[in-house]
Amino acid sequence: MQTHFTEADLQKPHIREADRVLRTCVHCGFCNATCPTYQLLGDERDGPRGRIYLMKELLESRDDDDQVTKETQLHLDRCLTCRNCETTCPSGVEYHKLLDIGRAEVDRRVGRTPKERALHFGLRHALVEPKRFAALLKMGQIFRPLVPGTLRDKMPAKPAAPGKRPDGKQHARQMLILEGCVQPGLSPNTNAATARVLDRLGIGLTPAPDAGCCGAIDYHLNAQQAGLQRMRNNIDAWWPHVEAGCEAIVQTASGCGAFVKEYGEMLEGDTDYEEKAKRISALAKDLVEILRDEDLEALKIKESRKLAFHCPCTLQHAQRLGGVAEGILTRLGFNLTPVRDAHLCCGSAGTYSVTQPELAKQLRDNKLDALEAGNPETIVTANIGCQTHLDGAGRTRVRHWIEIVDDALASA
Repeated sequence: MQTHFTEADLQKPHIREADRVLRTCVHCGFCNATCPTYQLLGDERDGPRGRIYLMKELLESRDDDDQVTKETQLHLDRCLTCRNCETTCPSGVEYHKLLDIGRAEVDRRVGRTPKERALHFGLRHALVEPKRFAALLKMGQIFRPLVPGTLRDKMPAKPAAPGKRPDGKQHARQMLILEGCVQPGLSPNTNAATARVLDRLGIGLTPAPDAGCCGAIDYHLNAQQAGLQRMRNNIDAWWPHVEAGCEAIVQTASGCGAFVKEYGEMLEGDTDYEEKAKRISALAKDLVEILRDEDLEALKIKESRKLAFHCPCTLQHAQRLGGVAEGILTRLGFNLTPVRDAHLCCGSAGTYSVTQPELAKQLRDNKLDALEAGNPETIVTANIGCQTHLDGAGRTRVRHWIEIVDDALASA
């Protein structure tokens, strides 16, 4: 794609990066074929190719150009950032990097309504602090009938109790784990189950209590400096353990894992953190990457339960780990039902299901129809956002896949 940036424009790092990404696009349109919002809305501006053109016009225009409107912002807001287009694109366009630049620029030019600013502020400050979120969640469960439906659907009535979590200090192999910000409240058993399964494989999880939210929520709600600071805080919390020889940083939420794996790129140029960030990204491993390489037969699990696996976009498109969790579950004896259109997003997409509830609900219903087609006993997934979004429909129970493995381990 030809661009028309001036030499002065190209002195700005974000314009230089946008120019690089734009020039890789050959506007073939293959991306539209796998874009969930384009399939729902049929509008070129709600597909990756159309959004790329909108962002090109935006970035090439001057601040006083009246062509940049709330409508441009709307079409960028409707993007799920599922990155399905990236796994489809034959030219390797790094669409998500351009989208971050485009969203920041359109927000700077157009601004946000008071209602939008309040919503974004509320999401950023309610979700990213685990203790605050847990307190708000408990209050919401007490006053559940008064909570708006969009938020009520995301509150589990009674999450599975975490049970005993082994400290694993006796093991020679030690890993860190990202506890997460909303997962401890919404699904406290996920990381506890992970610790128990890894303990049986001779792996201990070292706590790093000073690590917090990965930074994705701030960053993708256009509070990018706040997101970058959260990255630095996590690096500081993990670094002593890295120096002590920790083997990996385990991620049980694929959305967080995809983001942590990009710390090295996002902190490039930060002289104090660039090299550390690259090391952290190299150590970040989704849980499926850990178990894939272990002797699963040592778990002595004999299972035949019928499951449907929802592969989150952040696992299959961002991390390119589609099929890995399915392979692990199959090796352990679980019976996985086929899922049509497994590449499509469920509509959770971080905070998308709150900011774009109508589209998110359509995508959720379509996804559940596909997941339930094989009549599974349980739907399993690998990301807390997908888990709560799908489970909020009140249809087939949705859990993290490691909880099901842990259940089988307990009864083995």
